[in-house]
Amino acid sequence: MQFFFWLAFLVIIALAFFAIQNSTAPTVVMKFLIWRFETSLTYTILGSIGSGIILTLLLLAPVTIRSSLKGRNLRKQIENLEGKMKNLEGNRSKVP
Repeated sequence: MQFFFWLAFLVIIALAFFAIQNSTAPTVVMKFLIWRFETSLTYTILGSIGSGIILTLLLLAPVTIRSSLKGRNLRKQIENLEGKMKNLEGNRSKVP
């Protein structure tokens, strides 16, 4: 897990260098329905990457929450079954 954090950190650093080096990039005109945006190519690329990251996180959130809840329920079941095993072993040792 720590590997992925370092990888993400390196990607963010690379994006920062990219933005600094291309700060004089030409402007780009983007049109969407009735809106018209004029911005730097660097900001367009960084915005696209940021939007992709946010969209990915939003799509992964339900899966992550569901697996976390399932793991919690499974841990509770394990604890209950271990308690039952200990009770059965205790009762078995008392019987002559």
